Amino acid sequence: MSYSLLITLGLLFLLEGLFPFISPGRWRQTFLQLASMTDGQIRFFGLLAIVFGILLLVLRFFLSEA
Repeated sequence: MSYSLLITLGLLFLLEGLFPFISPGRWRQTFLQLASMTDGQIRFFGLLAIVFGILLLVLRFFLSEA
């Protein structure tokens, strides 16, 4: 596994765990609101996350060539 992938996964887990650690009650409330969303709403937010991730990867690609 590459070094960059390990760093990326480490940051992902750090950020994913930070919110429930700092404010578990608010995290639970947010999670319950998410669970009550329709499939279409969840897919929309998933699509936004995918597009944002692709944009970040493209931006990183173009910045590394400059």
